[in-house]
Amino acid sequence: MTEPLFRSDAYLKSATAEIVARTAEGGLVVDRSIFYPQGGGQPGDSGKLVWDGGSCEIASTVKAADGIGIVLVPAQPGVMPREGTRVEMRLDWERRHRFMRMHTALHLLSVVVPLPVTGGQIGAEKSRLDFLMPEITHEREVIQARLGTLIAEDHAVSERMISEEALDANPDLVKTMSVKPPRGAGMIRLVRIGGAKTVDLQPCGGTHVRSTAEIGQVRVGKLENKGKQNRRISITLDD
Repeated sequence: MTEPLFRSDAYLKSATAEIVARTAEGGLVVDRSIFYPQGGGQPGDSGKLVWDGGSCEIASTVKAADGIGIVLVPAQPGVMPREGTRVEMRLDWERRHRFMRMHTALHLLSVVVPLPVTGGQIGAEKSRLDFLMPEITHEREVIQARLGTLIAEDHAVSERMISEEALDANPDLVKTMSVKPPRGAGMIRLVRIGGAKTVDLQPCGGTHVRSTAEIGQVRVGKLENKGKQNRRISITLDD
């Protein structure tokens, strides 16, 4: 099982690990990882691996077929470290930090538009949520203003764990219709935005910034029709 270092500290930019396996496709399974594996609409991290006598660029990160390992995907074929090799992981921090800002902003977007979420995708340049909205009930300018206010209010972002049974007793915590929290471990991670007052609380396994002010300025795009009942709302970062 790969220890997800990004879970306890999303701001880790480098750390050491050991190669514990290599996949048939050329991926490298590590015993601990600062690289977030693709999932929940968030892309896998990229960066670099360095070891005694070599290095390689990491193009992406995915979950292993067993579901408990994390695989680093080299950008191109080459001589890779063998099992047991100690490596240094160096995260492409600028790219990851944009994902963290975007991901947290999408949580706030789901607060501004309190409708069921039918899909979503996080990108470094553009991100979006799709909502079950048969008729347009929210104007872009209003969404922009409300989202900007929540960001500027500098709400703290934290997390806690609850049992699967507790989540079942509070089904409204799950906003997404297409992606459900992973089960089987007994506990579910909740991401909370807000201090004394809760702004948002929902299951999420992704990486986020420490406070909403760190998101920076966000620009809301026009509402797009995506099917008879779906509306897509995209956001971009101003920097």
